Amino acid sequence: MKNKLFIFVAMLFSAVLLLAACGTSTSEKETNTNTGSSGETSEKETFTIGLEAGYAPFNWTQLDDSNGGIKIDGNAEYAGGYDVEIAKKVAAGLGKELVVVKIEWDGLVPSLQSDKIDAIMAGMSPTKERKESIDFTENYYTSNFIMVVKKGGPFEGATSIQDFKGAKITGQLNTSHYGVIDQIEGVKKQPASDNFSAMRVALESGVLDGYVSERPEGISASAANENFAMVEFTDGFVASEEETAVAVGLKKDSELKDKINEILAGISEEERQEIMDTAIKNQPAAE
Repeated sequence: MKNKLFIFVAMLFSAVLLLAACGTSTSEKETNTNTGSSGETSEKETFTIGLEAGYAPFNWTQLDDSNGGIKIDGNAEYAGGYDVEIAKKVAAGLGKELVVVKIEWDGLVPSLQSDKIDAIMAGMSPTKERKESIDFTENYYTSNFIMVVKKGGPFEGATSIQDFKGAKITGQLNTSHYGVIDQIEGVKKQPASDNFSAMRVALESGVLDGYVSERPEGISASAANENFAMVEFTDGFVASEEETAVAVGLKKDSELKDKINEILAGISEEERQEIMDTAIKNQPAAE
């Protein structure tokens, strides 16, 4: 009887040791996979980007996965647009699963710096001011500044930015769009807006005479709303390429920078324009 009891205890003890060993192995594997300096590792299986999902055709919110929409993390909605399509290519090149997080514009940089996201792909320009706090890849789109106005209104036929003297004009908060308004003499510069949806509502209601944007968004806005028109100028805004370009925002000294630049270099200008044209075509009418 004692021998049987001894054998039973020995077997039970061996089983406990075996389970403990398995648990340690699994824990170590998880640690090796997910932990790294500055929250970044080559073992991480996801590539998480932040965007507004409200700046068509660069990015927007939609109700389903049509036209390649990606489920927004923690949200019942989906994100689509040029940024999303380029992000898909970047994620594929990195061999990772793309995760999209919807974040207000002013929250993008803090979210990146606190490791809530791996990158910003939100139609963001690599300005000198932003480069002080984060890094950027090479550009993945370059455009120019335009004005969105009411169709049939007094400013639709403008050819110079100076034609907007006395006009009520705004742009998005903390962007170059808002800063260049100062180049218009005698303009009635309005408070900056948090987002483009609010500017479109204000323009529709007559609160604004126009807002500054980039050409793709201007095409998008006028295509989505028959009451809007995009104005391009022969005498336009003076802006550097860094203010009209779009690049991927990354944490300082991110190990992803070189890898993403290599992937972006493999996307031709022709393919980029095709992706943008498709994004403009596919944008939701509400945008």
